[in-house]
Amino acid sequence: MAVDYRERLKRVYAAIHDDPARSSSLDEMAELAALSRFHFHRVFAAMTGETLAGALRRIRLNGAAHALVREDAPVAAIGRAHGYPSAAGFSRAFRAAYGVTPAQFRARGLALPAALEKQKGGQAMFPVEIRNEEPRWLIGLPHRGAYHGINRTYAVLGAELAARELWRHSRGMAAVYYDDPAVTPEADLRSFAAIAVPADVACPEPLQRQQIAGGRHAVMAFTGPYTGLGAAYDWLFGGWLAQSGAALRDAPSWELYLNSPMDTAPDALETLIFVPLEDEA
Repeated sequence: MAVDYRERLKRVYAAIHDDPARSSSLDEMAELAALSRFHFHRVFAAMTGETLAGALRRIRLNGAAHALVREDAPVAAIGRAHGYPSAAGFSRAFRAAYGVTPAQFRARGLALPAALEKQKGGQAMFPVEIRNEEPRWLIGLPHRGAYHGINRTYAVLGAELAARELWRHSRGMAAVYYDDPAVTPEADLRSFAAIAVPADVACPEPLQRQQIAGGRHAVMAFTGPYTGLGAAYDWLFGGWLAQSGAALRDAPSWELYLNSPMDTAPDALETLIFVPLEDEA
């Protein structure tokens, strides 16, 4: 009987996301994947592109960063909840990844990158251009729930793509967001975690194919932690849209990620946000 390594790795990622404070040792995760310690490490790295230690650090610190922005719990408590029982250890790990301490990160309020926090009269500014885009094809998996939790679906997607040798067709990681989090309950938010691919790439189950319509778009270039994307959207749909005179098209916004948190510091993450616009009259 064929071994489905994807299902085994899904169990590992689910365990880390569900309880980031658990020990998640190499032996424990190997047992969860029903693999020997030696083989587990090789299979995990080959199929996901990161080591177990790297995945633990990325998932824990990403979760902690979102909690610092969204919750009122003490910094030390957030660290403990995300796998750092020592406040000093949490501070060191967070500073190494984000360049600031957890308290300093929280003090930013909306976690905007420092270079963009205050420009031109104290208002956050982001470079935006209007341009025509070609249609694009995406292959991915649907996600339901908090948008900041979509990395759980990306972990599953990564294993599916690796098992089918589809990464070689990737033209960038992408995500489509269908609902407004200001009016839709968090549990009902719908999104799509994907890679952009050429139109002729096969899409085996359980992967799904979607097409992004081309045409006129507002394209905003955002550099910084993903925790700042919400503030970037607020500015784009508020200050920028009001002064632009552009009319929104009835189509979802989507994002294209130009690099990866697996090998890029949070302040250097580059995201393009695409907002469909009506053609000029």
